[in-house]
Parts: sequence; structure tokens; C-alpha cells
Amino acid sequence: MNLLEGRKLCKTYSRGGVTVKALIDVDFTLGDGEILGVVGESGSGKSTLLRQISGLETPDSGELLLCGTPLGAKRSREDYRTIQMIFQDAVGSFHPRRTIRSSIRESVRNLCGRDAQADLEALSAVVGLDPALAERYPRNLSGGQCQRFAIARAVAVDPKILLCDEVTSALDVSSQAQVLKLLSDICRERHMSAVFVSHDLAVVSCICDRVMVMYRGKVVEEGAVRDVIDCPKDEYSRKLISSVLEVKQEK
Repeated sequence: MNLLEGRKLCKTYSRGGVTVKALIDVDFTLGDGEILGVVGESGSGKSTLLRQISGLETPDSGELLLCGTPLGAKRSREDYRTIQMIFQDAVGSFHPRRTIRSSIRESVRNLCGRDAQADLEALSAVVGLDPALAERYPRNLSGGQCQRFAIARAVAVDPKILLCDEVTSALDVSSQAQVLKLLSDICRERHMSAVFVSHDLAVVSCICDRVMVMYRGKVVEEGAVRDVIDCPKDEYSRKLISSVLEVKQEK
């Protein structure tokens, strides 16, 4: 049985009289302990897919199943604890008037009904940060530090699935590499699954077991990372890979 499965997911937005089909009959599976990469250009539907999985939005049609059980529009506290989201804007994901420590404690208290005070030392060690930094406000930390604490906050509630939405795109190259390794290590050591969304196929190839390519709301190709990169079957996938190779050659 798959840990997470999406069947014929559809989502449409209407903005200013314009209708946009963000998801069109999207099917996907996520195995236990697997890291699934979702790639595509802006507007391909990848972040919309994460919002449906996280419960921030509800699909117009289709269904999501967690361990074979349908996830309804109304999520339980356990559902939210099981599936944790890590956002692109790490600084903005924390309350600006609360210290990092306070935000993490509140999240754990709401989802687990316990105080995370005793966990914070260990959590800081897991993400490679001095626990004293948790006494600061988000604006007083670097983007990389905030992203690490965002990972710590998600891991603190012992989820089964991490949803990572462009989590390295706002970071410099050095911080990107550190965050990617951190996420990979955490998932492997704690046997967590993850859906890792990115516009960068090169980034996805560093961390994911399998990749799903999206274009204009549809899944155009999916398979093992190496298979898709070495032998892409879809024209759009070939263009994505070609653009990565061109950037590397220019460097």
C-alpha cells in the first residue's frame, strides 16, 4: 500500500474573469520512506498540488488517500501532524512578533498536546544550529537559519510526510547544499517520506528517488530520477533537461 496517493485531482481558479485549470486529472503515489520530486516551470501546478495535499486547499474533484484512507476536506489534528509543510519563504512562515522558540513550542502544543521546551536542544542539534538562536525573532536570522528552524518545527511533531515547496530557491548556493543534505539525512534517518517541489531539475536529482514532471496542470512524465534525466520520453522533459545542461555549460 502507498503511504500517500492522489487520484484524478483537479483544481480550477477564476481570477478577474479568467479561468485557469491548475490541476488536470493528476495521479501520483508516494511510497513509505520515498522522496518524490515534482518539477516544472512556474504555473505548472506543482505548488497547487502541495496545497491540496497539505489541506490548505481542497481539490474540485478527485481524491487523496493517506495509508489507503481518503483525506476529506475537513482534516483532523492527526492528519495535520502526519503531513507537515515547509514553505519557500522561511522567514515569513514564522510569526514576526514571536521568537523562533515560541513559534515551535506553539506548533508542537497545538498538534501534539505537549510542550516542546525539552525537545528544542535536540532539534537545534538535528538542524545544526546553536539553540541560543531560537531566542531570536525571524527577522534577526538569515534565510538559511530560518529555513533550518522551519525544518526543525516540521520534524518536531514526528510527521510521516514532509512537503517541501521550493525550500532552497531563496538561498545562496552554499545554503542550498546544506539544506538539501539536511533534508536528505533527516528523511533517511527518520524514515520519513517527502514531496519535494522545485523548478530546478538539478536540485531534485540531488535528493529525490523518483521525479514527476508537470506542465500546465498535467503530469507529463514520471519515473526514477536517473531514468527521466538520462532518457526523457516527453518533449517538455527534454527541454527542462536541456536547459539545465545549457546553464552548466555556460558556467
